[in-house]
Amino acid sequence: MHGEYKVPGGKLVVVDLDVADGLLRDVRVAGDFFLEPDEALLDIDRALEGAPADLTAPQLAARIDAALPEGTVMFGFTSEAVGVAVRRALAQATDWTDYEWQLIHDGPQSPALHMALDEVLTAEVAAGRRPPTLRVWEWGSPAVVIGSFQSLRNEVDPEGAERHGMTVVRRISGGGAMFVASQRHYSTAA
Repeated sequence: MHGEYKVPGGKLVVVDLDVADGLLRDVRVAGDFFLEPDEALLDIDRALEGAPADLTAPQLAARIDAALPEGTVMFGFTSEAVGVAVRRALAQATDWTDYEWQLIHDGPQSPALHMALDEVLTAEVAAGRRPPTLRVWEWGSPAVVIGSFQSLRNEVDPEGAERHGMTVVRRISGGGAMFVASQRHYSTAA
């Protein structure tokens, strides 16, 4: 079983494990986090090995905390984050192919409408009010699309964009700036 948890503002925690007779087995924790001392990762694995599979994330975190050597420092993650990743592994998260996807292809739209649709569709899928959705973007006009956390001033020359007939819009997701003309792009909400 495989589980992942991205700590908000932190790092990715990955857990692979098996379950036998209701107990966690062959537990392997990994991720892009930092841990001092490095050997404490083995202590985390050992703390989870043999734990009852029905423990909550806080109960798993307590086992981890009790097993870590004094002075252990976790950078970008917590023992609770490991517990969440374990719970996700145990939930046996589904695969993309397990769902019937809805396709939306409405033809060219304005950049602002595309960003609004992405926001609404993502919220609707997350709330369970619509199935996973694949939407084809066709641009009605050229645009510069910046990520949710990007600085407009650092990414775009507003006067240059206006001079060349570019609309500047911000999307709800992160990532870098994109230049789009009249072409197709794909957006998913799952």
